Amino acid sequence: MKQETIVLIVGAGPAGIATSACLNLKNIPNIVLERDDSFASLWRKRSYDRLKLHLANQFCELPYMSFPPNSPTFVSKNEFLEYLDTYVSHFDVNPLYQRVVESAFFDNVDDKWHVKVMNDQKNIIENYVARFLVVATGENSEGFVPKIEGLNDFEGEIMHSIEYGNGKSFKEKDVLVVGCGNSGMEIAYDLSNWGARTFIVARSPKTTGRSPVIDVGTVDKIKQEKIKVLPSIEKIERNYVKFTDGKKKQFDALIFATGYKSTVTKWLKDDGALFNENGMPKKESSCHWKGDKCVYWVGFASAGLFGISSDAKNISEDINRILMHADNKMNEICFSSN
Repeated sequence: MKQETIVLIVGAGPAGIATSACLNLKNIPNIVLERDDSFASLWRKRSYDRLKLHLANQFCELPYMSFPPNSPTFVSKNEFLEYLDTYVSHFDVNPLYQRVVESAFFDNVDDKWHVKVMNDQKNIIENYVARFLVVATGENSEGFVPKIEGLNDFEGEIMHSIEYGNGKSFKEKDVLVVGCGNSGMEIAYDLSNWGARTFIVARSPKTTGRSPVIDVGTVDKIKQEKIKVLPSIEKIERNYVKFTDGKKKQFDALIFATGYKSTVTKWLKDDGALFNENGMPKKESSCHWKGDKCVYWVGFASAGLFGISSDAKNISEDINRILMHADNKMNEICFSSN
């Protein structure tokens, strides 16, 4: 099967659906491919229950649709999903689900992107051809767990924050949360509320910068010593964790709130010209969302939903400008030949 379109969008998270919506408003044909069985699957399936957006709702809106007037300043996970459901329906965004992109390359002969996709639902290979390619898999495509000596030999439970729902199953257990950003602090707070003996590492290998932490009550629990703060991990010895201060402690579970990583380099064949080894764009400019050969990316600016909204608008406007210029040129050729 080979299907042609003008714009092919890989990823149906907020970045992908926002870009599709902007293109739909300009009547530009586009197809959205999503590896999961629903859009916004990271929010829908792999985020903890008590999650709230960490910025006021006006900074978390997707293009051309505000949150309902009665929305709280900090929108909950379920309220955000309701907003996305309405958004997708209103702008007629229709992703193709269970499509795993295996490779994408630019063909210099026809000047188009050729994308090989596995349809997991039917277990068949599909091929797509598009003039423009939009990478919307984002910075948070896959959970990142740092390399720690002895981690593979840990005898307790190990999970990334992407797998954490709530702390019910950790009641009366010793749990170490690795990472003290917003997710780490909220998970530690939730664990403590569920009766877990909760510890949090204040320093860990994070390499992508820091975001301001909004306290949901974790600081008070730390002051009351209901959540205990520990230094960086040196290594793991079976079910004991050794810290950089030389002390050891036994734990039943480790929860890594250590961020995410991009997976774009696994399938985008660009010989290193666009993305670095960490799957992040090399380009840093006012047009940071645009590369050569009609490839774009959205959700890689480390600017949250506000950045996604801005990038999606810019991408749709740039594609529209290119298409209009091409149409005008074709009209000039036809007119002169007549």
